[in-house]
Amino acid sequence: MTIADRLAEVRGRIAAAARSAGRDPSSIRLVAVSKTFPIDAIRDAYAAGQREFGENRVQEALEKIAASGDLEIRWHLLGHLQTNKAKKAAPAFSTIHSVDSVELLQKIDAAAADTGRAPELLIQVDLAGEATKFGVQPADVPRLFDAAVGCHAVRVAGLMTLPPIPESPEDARPWFRRLRELRDEWSAAGVPRSMLAELSMGMSGDFEVAIEEGSTMVRIGTAIFGSRQ
Repeated sequence: MTIADRLAEVRGRIAAAARSAGRDPSSIRLVAVSKTFPIDAIRDAYAAGQREFGENRVQEALEKIAASGDLEIRWHLLGHLQTNKAKKAAPAFSTIHSVDSVELLQKIDAAAADTGRAPELLIQVDLAGEATKFGVQPADVPRLFDAAVGCHAVRVAGLMTLPPIPESPEDARPWFRRLRELRDEWSAAGVPRSMLAELSMGMSGDFEVAIEEGSTMVRIGTAIFGSRQ
C-alpha cells in the first residue's frame, strides 16, 4: 500500500468512528506523525491532501520545515519541549501539544511575541503518573489556565494526554474518558471554553476509541507511514 492508500484508509476509519459516536467527522483533525520519516514521505502525504504534520524533536522538525518551505503545512510539536528550546519552537510550530509548566508556557509566549507568531498550545495532562512520561498533574492544571490569561501571543486551546501503552484499544478508554471528564469539570468551574476546545488523544493503535471518547485531534504515524525503522 502507498502512503496515499493508507491515508485514505485512516480517514475512512476516522469518519466511521465519528459517525458511530454521533459526531461530525470534520470536527476531528488528523495530525500525521512524521517523526523519523524522510521529507519524501511528507511530500507523498501532502500530495494526498494531508496538511497537518507532527514531529517529536525540535531539531528534526526544523530541518523538515526548512526542506518543505514550498508546502503549506501546519506543523505540530508533539514531544516534550525543554524550556531552553522554547525560542526555537515558538515561531516554528502552529500547535505545541506538550506544555507542562507555567515557566514553559511563559517562555513560549515571550518567544512568540518576539517573532510575531501566535501558536496554539495544549496542556499535557499526566493521568497515569508514569515516570517515563511528562505532563502536569490534574490538580496543577488550573495554575496553567490562570497563567494563560496573562499571555500576550499564545493561546491555550485544549488538553493532551498520553495513556500507558495499551495492549488493546479498550485499555486506553479510561484514560481518554478521564481527560474528557476533567475538561468538562474545568469548563463547569469557569475555565473559558476557548481554552478547552481541543482534546489531543489517540494514536494509530487506539484512535477510534479516542474519537468515541471525544478526541478532536488524533496523532497517527504508523498507520499512515508504515513501521518505523
